[in-house]
Amino acid sequence: MKAFEIQKFGLESLAMAERPMPKPAAGQALVKMRAVSLNFRDLMMVKGHYNPKLKMPLVPLSDGVGEVVEVGPGAKRVKVGDRVCGIFMQRWLAGGVSDEVADSALGGAINGVAAEYVLFDEDGLVQVPKHLTDEEAATLPCAAVTAWNAVMVSGRVKAGDTVLLQGTGGVSLFALQFAKLHNARVIITSSSDDKLERAKKLGADELINYKTTPDWEEKARGLTHKTGVDHIVEVGGAGTLAKSLRAVCAGGHIALIGVLTGGGEVNPIPILMKSVRVQGIYVGSREMFEAMNRAIEQSQLRPVVDKVFRFEELPQALKYMETGAHFGKIVVKIS
Repeated sequence: MKAFEIQKFGLESLAMAERPMPKPAAGQALVKMRAVSLNFRDLMMVKGHYNPKLKMPLVPLSDGVGEVVEVGPGAKRVKVGDRVCGIFMQRWLAGGVSDEVADSALGGAINGVAAEYVLFDEDGLVQVPKHLTDEEAATLPCAAVTAWNAVMVSGRVKAGDTVLLQGTGGVSLFALQFAKLHNARVIITSSSDDKLERAKKLGADELINYKTTPDWEEKARGLTHKTGVDHIVEVGGAGTLAKSLRAVCAGGHIALIGVLTGGGEVNPIPILMKSVRVQGIYVGSREMFEAMNRAIEQSQLRPVVDKVFRFEELPQALKYMETGAHFGKIVVKIS
């Protein structure tokens, strides 16, 4: 079978290779992959910025959907013909995150899904909502579950809350859709007026261009009568966290997810003085994934897919992600 491998760091070194066809053992399932989607983590992984000590060769990517084509003895959770996604951390079934479950992350700690066939333990699989296309379903395991955890599990967002989202990548757009499912008021930022208008069509209530309004945190506070927003999905990291701490209300919640602006120092005093709850979000469990899928199916929600590439174009898809031109998710079709 064909699979992409990180053989050495750099997009130019991401190579397609031949690997032996896996055979499921007891409690395992062999999945023929149909589509995979990209996360910023994947770009960092390939370039060597995420884990410089990565064991290679490694099959990258964490997010994908496929069809079960064979099961091993004793498998009960899935059967041949089921359309499934692998969960981001294969051993995080429920409860809190731990070092043990973090060591089971697809496309990082273990081989990922950029392959024609992938072998999973059946516990690491979930059924996908039937109304979604393969391209849409492929976007769920990391970005969607992260957003669900941030908004619904950690944030417990409810009707009337104000939620501030940064940018229009996959996590932010899923967070927008989940927040609107629960009748929250959404403020979203972007450097592109075109992307802001597209976010408005998805339900965003207030739009802020952070290039033309560099003090976007003050604008956000102004939109809440100077009290501050209830929740922030923080994807920038240290470079934007100080602004988020000014934008959030006393007693508010910041879901800390990304490091798009890199590292740096953060002054903890605003967290203390405003009693802010800052919660690190590292995707989520199978239990969260399945709860999210029920909500997606009930509401008939559809993920936002920006562009679809062919399997052999995976390096070009990652280069496209690097430009930041996308709105929503970038998908690679395998079969």
